[in-house]
Order: sequence, then C-alpha cells, then structure tokens
Amino acid sequence: MKNSGFNIKEKLVAKYLVRDVKKPQPKSSDINVLLNRIELNKKNENKKKLFFSAAASTGLILFGIIIF
Repeated sequence: MKNSGFNIKEKLVAKYLVRDVKKPQPKSSDINVLLNRIELNKKNENKKKLFFSAAASTGLILFGIIIF
C-alpha cells in the first residue's frame, strides 16, 4: 500500500516541477523579402495616388462641364 501512496505523491509533485521547456527561437527574416515587400507597398501606394488623382480630376472636369 505504501508504494501506491508514494506513487500518487510523486505524480502530484511532478506537476509543479520544472521540465525542459523549449524556448521559442526568435524568428529570422530575410532582408530581401522585407525589401521586396517595401517596394511592392510603394508601387501600390503610387497606383492608389494616381487613381485618386485621376478620379478627382475627372470629377472636377465633369462638375465644370455641368455648371458651365
């Protein structure tokens, strides 16, 4: 009977013992991937600016034609 009681105690204590926990390794990133992402973002921003400018110009021209 004593062995079973001791075994239960070991199981309870084992919950609180520090085990070999794997430390998360820092994520590495490739500089080329980051630079490519920046270039794509710049291109997309330029396209959006151009589209907005074209839409605003078209709106102003139409507004001017309707009024005059």
